[in-house]
Amino acid sequence: MIWILLLAFAACAMVTLLVIASAHRHSQWTSDHDLSGPQKMHANVVPRIGGIGIASGLLAGMLALGLVQPALWQAVLLTLVCAAPAFGLGLVEDLTKSVSPRRRLVAAALSGLMGYYLLGAVWPPLGLPWVDTLLALPGVTLVLSLIYVAGMVNAVNIIDGMNGLASMCTAIMMAALCYVALQVGDLLVAGLALACVGAALGFFIWNYPRGLVFLGDGGAYLLGFMVATLALLLCARNPQVSPLLPVVLPAYPIFETLFTMYRRRVLRGRPVSLPDGIHLHTLIYRRILRWALGPDDAAARTKGNSMTSPYLWVLSSVAVVPTALFWSSTPALLAALVLFTLAYLFLYWRIVRFRTPGWLTLGG
Repeated sequence: MIWILLLAFAACAMVTLLVIASAHRHSQWTSDHDLSGPQKMHANVVPRIGGIGIASGLLAGMLALGLVQPALWQAVLLTLVCAAPAFGLGLVEDLTKSVSPRRRLVAAALSGLMGYYLLGAVWPPLGLPWVDTLLALPGVTLVLSLIYVAGMVNAVNIIDGMNGLASMCTAIMMAALCYVALQVGDLLVAGLALACVGAALGFFIWNYPRGLVFLGDGGAYLLGFMVATLALLLCARNPQVSPLLPVVLPAYPIFETLFTMYRRRVLRGRPVSLPDGIHLHTLIYRRILRWALGPDDAAARTKGNSMTSPYLWVLSSVAVVPTALFWSSTPALLAALVLFTLAYLFLYWRIVRFRTPGWLTLGG
């Protein structure tokens, strides 16, 4: 199955390179010209349609999977169909900057709805009698599945704030998902996850460390949809996989999203959709790295941007590695989720109060 990864990587890398090389022709429509927003950590105007490269890489990898495993053709094509609404409206937003958050949320939910009915991407039973009785009620699993998919789509978009952050975190999660799928013999999920790894890495080489192109909403939504759908599919198709896997594997983007909602609405009394500059990744950039890199010029901002991402790769791995090792044990995954939550809250609390641990600082 290595050809799936290689083809996805090559297709994404080449298409993304074409996007970058031709940026002077379409910059007016495709580049992010706003460098002053509270969540803007980049220093240069670059294309934000990296999702086209991600989609090309996924398409190549999926076609390779269908050729290697002809019995999977129908599921592969249905996956492409299900991903279309989330990716399509995200790309329209990248090009027009005029699609409201509500419409994008509806598109993500529509992709989840199609995945539920066409692929069987269903929220799995949790093994708790009273909870599973509730899940058995008409429409409950459908609603939970739609919330999960739409939430993951937006979660990956939220962590797409630093060079290489969202793409590498997605690649790490998908590599773990591929490993677990191979352990249970699920070639469909393994192959699709491998295609996602290849596409994410094909984009990554142009996004990190210099930030020559951004995922944009289209790319982030597409990756988020794939993470959510494949996690649900793996559990729905393989009962031996713990039903907590869809929560623990992407714990970093999920918790970042939930904590952001709590922080904006409860602590600050502001709309949850109103951007701010105090995500964990922006705090690391501003309070650990930016001031340690010298003058606040474009080179220093780009360097600090890129040096932020490895902190979050490690944090994400606190949840991903136990998921890959203990994928069949719900108690172990629950412990991993608690450990991740405590690690996130500890880091956020220390950094936001200017009490950053010395081992996190440059030369500390």
